[in-house]
Amino acid sequence: MVKTLTKHGNSWALIIDKAILDLLKIDPDTPLEVSTDGECLVARKAANKQQSAKVAKAIRKASKHFGPLLKRLA
Repeated sequence: MVKTLTKHGNSWALIIDKAILDLLKIDPDTPLEVSTDGECLVARKAANKQQSAKVAKAIRKASKHFGPLLKRLA
């Protein structure tokens, strides 16, 4: 799919089709993280900080409990 930018005030906007938004479960209130590697533009859902904290806590707990075993296996 080829898209072009649309003038929006003093900026330019990329219009994303509703079918793609529905597929990705993105709505106007969904925070997006936009990044680039110099050639590609990437837009993804911004990380949920509460969920990230839960994952980090689970990793610390697993590392504390299974760390020595994982080191031996490595």
